[in-house]
Amino acid sequence: MAYSTITKPKDHFDGKTYLGSSSAVTVTGLEFQPDLVWIKDRDNGNYHCLVDAVRGVGKYIQSDNTSVEINNASQSISAFTSDGFTTGTANPANESASTTKGFMSWNWKGTGAGSSNTNGSITSTVSANTTAGFSIVKYTGNGTNNATFGHGLGVAPKIMIGKCLGNTNSWQVTGNVSPLVENKYFTLDTSNAIANSTNVTFDASATTIKLQGGQGTNVSGQPHIAYCFAEKTGYSKFGSYVGNGSSDGPMVYTGFKPAFVMLKKSSDAGNWQMFDKKRVGYNPDNDVLRANLSNSECTSCVEIDILSNGFKLRNTDGDGNTSGGTYIYMSFAEEPLVANVGASIPATAR
Repeated sequence: MAYSTITKPKDHFDGKTYLGSSSAVTVTGLEFQPDLVWIKDRDNGNYHCLVDAVRGVGKYIQSDNTSVEINNASQSISAFTSDGFTTGTANPANESASTTKGFMSWNWKGTGAGSSNTNGSITSTVSANTTAGFSIVKYTGNGTNNATFGHGLGVAPKIMIGKCLGNTNSWQVTGNVSPLVENKYFTLDTSNAIANSTNVTFDASATTIKLQGGQGTNVSGQPHIAYCFAEKTGYSKFGSYVGNGSSDGPMVYTGFKPAFVMLKKSSDAGNWQMFDKKRVGYNPDNDVLRANLSNSECTSCVEIDILSNGFKLRNTDGDGNTSGGTYIYMSFAEEPLVANVGASIPATAR
């Protein structure tokens, strides 16, 4: 059995819910100061809101559309705090009408505003949490083939989620998780199936990621953001599974009890499904937010059981469990199945 070296995953990732208000809301209770905060209104059809410490407070981008970066603190986050963040007063990060279910936030720890990284042909600014395999990278594209930028992780990342901040190109999700390999990519802002293009590449080393020229993540003269994820045993897992079209769906082994799962159909069109341990608290988890849609929370979509060692599909919804359909997933731990400390107390299912 593989043991985790991260005995307390919530030191690096955790979710928080909060209610909307006509005033700024301060969200507390995290075990760290977040460096990437991804927010979604559960009650209303407001956009997703992604804010990170490298770009700075007030600046946000939206996973469900291709808009350029918006700089408006009243609609975003006005401050990162030692155990959370403070919102503005307006949507998409806050809204007084969102008082029933409110908002969901997913939070990752980096290393603050970042520092210069000169690995590769493009100098980048990198906030890298090497323990948890997560980095935020900002760089300016040069439009040339085989350009590279440093990601700061010390190991090759498995997934990169990238967006040009200065134009309306689609988000690109690339990686080394079959079938998401080589020239394959997803667009985070759409339900499109996996696509193939020689103008997109994912070639990552322990220090750099390679780009092609003039595409969504290497537009000449434009600023870009990339969220890079390396796999860490007992804390994060990125993989794929094949659906069986049954309410007794496939069980996906992660090696930990998930705190967060995002999955996407690759063999055909399908929405990006987002689950977490905070919004339901019991199985099956069928309160779903979708990264490519501004819709409110869906209570009749894909259902999963969150288990001590992974997750299991529990209905036949095409976005999660079509017979013969291929899906990729990203997951982060609530607790490891077995941690090194103490050596023998296993995680339990919820």
